[in-house]
Amino acid sequence: MQDFISISDYHERLKKGFTTCKATVAEYLEKIKTHQHLNAFIEIYEQEALARAQALDALPFPAGKLHGVVISLKDVLCHKGHQLSAASKILEGFTSVFSATAVQRLQAEGAIIIGRVNCDEFAMGSTNENSVYGKVLNAADESRISGGSSGGSAVSVQAGLCMVSLGSDTGGSVRQPADFCGIIGLKPTYGRVSRYGLIAYASSFDQIGIFAKNIPDTALVLEVISGADDFDSTVSNEPVPVYSGALTSGSSYRIAYFPEALDHESLDPEISRAIKKQLADWEAEGHTVQPVHFDLLEYIVPTYYVLTTAEAASNLSRYDGVKYGYRSAGPQPELDDFYKKNRSEGFGKEVKRRILLGNFVLSSGYYDAYFTQAQKVRKILTNNLQLIFRDFDFICLPVSPSVAFKIGEKTEDPIAMYIADIYTVMANLAGIPAIAVPKFTHPVHRMPFGFQLMAAPFKEVSLLAFSNNILSK
Repeated sequence: MQDFISISDYHERLKKGFTTCKATVAEYLEKIKTHQHLNAFIEIYEQEALARAQALDALPFPAGKLHGVVISLKDVLCHKGHQLSAASKILEGFTSVFSATAVQRLQAEGAIIIGRVNCDEFAMGSTNENSVYGKVLNAADESRISGGSSGGSAVSVQAGLCMVSLGSDTGGSVRQPADFCGIIGLKPTYGRVSRYGLIAYASSFDQIGIFAKNIPDTALVLEVISGADDFDSTVSNEPVPVYSGALTSGSSYRIAYFPEALDHESLDPEISRAIKKQLADWEAEGHTVQPVHFDLLEYIVPTYYVLTTAEAASNLSRYDGVKYGYRSAGPQPELDDFYKKNRSEGFGKEVKRRILLGNFVLSSGYYDAYFTQAQKVRKILTNNLQLIFRDFDFICLPVSPSVAFKIGEKTEDPIAMYIADIYTVMANLAGIPAIAVPKFTHPVHRMPFGFQLMAAPFKEVSLLAFSNNILSK
């Protein structure tokens, strides 16, 4: 099997008859089986993918922008007629009755869905260790985590088990695993991509994101899945640019960075050093690079967890074992006991922790002290970022305080796990686009890492163009 380079290269090979969609799918299926121990895939749609590929081969080329492109889906995206569980026991045996808008748009452009991939339960986690299907291994070092919550999506692209993957990003769940796996992870502007058919964690934060190995592929998939949708009242009606045709970078950009972030005590010194060197290189190339002092950094993680757990407590109240999903065995004469047993046995430890925290901050005695205050901080943060983007095109930040750490290293310390989200949750709180750009290898741990670029809402064109310029050198 020739290593996948890009969608355009693959399409050129199809056009010249060097390969077929069916042969390509067969090769990916074999590779998935060979790498089964990584635990990236929950379910493989073998016969369906082969049949779809054969049907595409019979059509004039191309039958869409994504003709024959092999894609995996995080186990939180509805795919009609396929099982969906959000990596949770509570949705055991559930089959989706419709497809997410993003999935429909992929298929309408000729994509082949090869399977659903592992994730943290209900997208709650940063390591992909909170899954009923078990942990996902990082293909760069199998003793280390893949990142989360979209760990299966990241590893499926990293290990070459598909060409592109869709995940979801509520507080960094696309960008952080992408960073840990050395690939690209894009979180679009909130509302750029319809959330219809995405299992909700925190509805005002969730956004479908993209994993890929290069920027042109990322841009093309974003172009396909973006746009208005009658089924999602929060989606934007902003016109969708031709992202794939707008990857020429401008002559110079204005880039801000937060000294408080790069000098934070939690940040690995080697990551700090590499990003500071990158900033200096940009300045030498003629870009404007300036520090901006940002005094809200310490409030970001608490604000995020107060608000997201509150929304999660509300969203997850629908899972009770009555109409679908897991139902506890044995007689339960009282309705309250019925609910308690189903939810206690069906939800995992981390999900239960966040539901409890969410109900606490929404309770009458603490609502104003926590939830209301967190909403105020969110508004202040959003306003401050708007002011920064008046003077700058991008904000450059680390993605994570460290490279991918060892499996089990932080499972007993949820606070340390939550603090690791310090650099990613900002984009979700403000609803702005952000991308993880792979660039470096840690000199000690020999693991990949990069940096994160954030832009003003709906400025994905410049974000992708600048990222493409960086990676093309």
